[in-house]
Amino acid sequence: MTTSDLQRQLDFLREIDRLKSIVRLSPLIDRSRRENSAEHSWHLALYALVLAEHAAGSVDVLRVVKMLLIHDIVEIDAGDVPFHLPAAHAGQAERERLAAERIFGLLPEAQASEFHDLWREFEAAVSDDARFAKALDRFQPMLHNAATAGGTWVECGVTLEQIMTRCRPPIEGGAPALWEAAARMAEEHYCSRPDDA
Repeated sequence: MTTSDLQRQLDFLREIDRLKSIVRLSPLIDRSRRENSAEHSWHLALYALVLAEHAAGSVDVLRVVKMLLIHDIVEIDAGDVPFHLPAAHAGQAERERLAAERIFGLLPEAQASEFHDLWREFEAAVSDDARFAKALDRFQPMLHNAATAGGTWVECGVTLEQIMTRCRPPIEGGAPALWEAAARMAEEHYCSRPDDA
């Protein structure tokens, strides 16, 4: 490794500190504040370690953890677009693509290529690893919402039908047992609030 490679790695590490400033819509479970994207990524990495046995396919947990740790780095440039506000999604894919090129491009070539490939694999959600990673990315906010009396479901006026439509395919596709748990949590919330169903 050359000194210039080390400098590029340090530049990248300084840049990704900015992910701590990207505030997501999801609340912390204790409701003290909203989580940031760095916390979200760290939490998902632990979800992968703890819940790997529930993956639909055979997964390489280290690859899944890598995907989850880097999947939202693009939000440094592109921002976080809340899942339940689809009107805000226009142009987001292109913003994220450009962000991935810039931010991963800070790294030495081999690492830049590896991170970019992992990010693209996560986005495509075709491999078993990526499907499981995507399932966890959708499951974690559901767990938070269920634990916070509806959280963003209530805040954004989300219906049970919308949750089933938006969350079932990625979660069930990557981890069917987690979908069963998520659906049960959502149904219990909406049964206690029939006016929101």
